[in-house]
Amino acid sequence: QNSFQLRAMLRTSTIFGRLSRLTLVGIAALFLTTSVFAQSGGFKGKIRNQSGKGIPNAEIEARQDGKVIKIARANNKGDFVLNGLRSGKYNLSFDADGYSTGVLFNVEVGDKMRELGERLMLAPDQGNIVFIRGSVFFKEGSSVTGAKIDLLLVNADGSTKRLESAYTDIRGDFAFRRPPGAASYRVTAKLKDVTGSKDIVVDNAAIYRTAITLDMSRNDR
Repeated sequence: QNSFQLRAMLRTSTIFGRLSRLTLVGIAALFLTTSVFAQSGGFKGKIRNQSGKGIPNAEIEARQDGKVIKIARANNKGDFVLNGLRSGKYNLSFDADGYSTGVLFNVEVGDKMRELGERLMLAPDQGNIVFIRGSVFFKEGSSVTGAKIDLLLVNADGSTKRLESAYTDIRGDFAFRRPPGAASYRVTAKLKDVTGSKDIVVDNAAIYRTAITLDMSRNDR
């Protein structure tokens, strides 16, 4: 009889052991499923520069309480998807070479993908940009408004390639932004049929200033 009771107790213990393992497995599966569903939200959008072009390979970080939760990278058109986030509020930072960091604070996400749109714009990092700034004057020294300014790249063989154009503002000033690196530029100012130019040699990222005086009088406009 004692032997029978012992076998019964062992069988009962085995059954409860199996049930306990099954229960633990079920609980683990439940937590896993809950975790998967809790991390189904995220953000997507497009990062642009001030000219409206997509910035390739920009890095996007989602942070909570100062900790980086997840990182994503934009494609070559500036489009990005950052998913797998739990519901809540995040600080989003956007970084790209040659640009200042952009930040969005307390952006909320639920259990779906949130569209941030195409208005995420980064400004150039002035520490990594060549600024060419200048002024145009009449021969008596007054400022020239509305003069056309062409920026040309001067090649090693002396040939030139036009890069971009602008017009002087009401103060006779103009400005161009170029990527860092050694280069030779020619700035040409034109009003009516009168032109003037200056060459600028660039060594690295900095502000380069120039002034161009046109051989014409203000009264000749």
